[in-house]
Amino acid sequence: MAERQVTLRGNPFNLAGSEVKVGQDAPDFTALDNNLQPVRLSDAKGKKVVILSSVPSVDTPVCDTETRRFNTEAAALGEGIEVWTISVDLPFAQKRWCGAAGVDRVKTLSDFRERAFGQNYGVLLKDGPLAGIEARAVFVVGKDGKVKHVEYVSEVANEPNYEAALNAAKAANA
Repeated sequence: MAERQVTLRGNPFNLAGSEVKVGQDAPDFTALDNNLQPVRLSDAKGKKVVILSSVPSVDTPVCDTETRRFNTEAAALGEGIEVWTISVDLPFAQKRWCGAAGVDRVKTLSDFRERAFGQNYGVLLKDGPLAGIEARAVFVVGKDGKVKHVEYVSEVANEPNYEAALNAAKAANA
């Protein structure tokens, strides 16, 4: 079986972990918020639709653009939908970046400690100079805990399809 890959500026990188598919139970994970508090996906079950935005680092141009865009979009999504941006950036760096960027509607979470999100969602780069960071992907998890939308962005330097993720989240919240 061939390795699952993404590219960064045309250079291939292999992904570790399992590929997530629409309709399956969303794999649970725990990551740290900006105050070093654990956040579990399972805690949102039955309460919120969650858009999970996986980025390599909030401090890079495309990740910055993506997180700011989701922050803007989150204002119109209503109380039933949350956007979580997940990277292996340290919580301190995420907090500093959010303050500087004015990002206040997206919850940034750090997967640096266990990389459980990266493994469980199949976005962890497993080799090469970027091993250990997470590829760009977007998942939508319904209140029922099922995966409603999946996009693994094949070229990490590209932005995701925002409309597809937002529409899936709105449909899941209807």
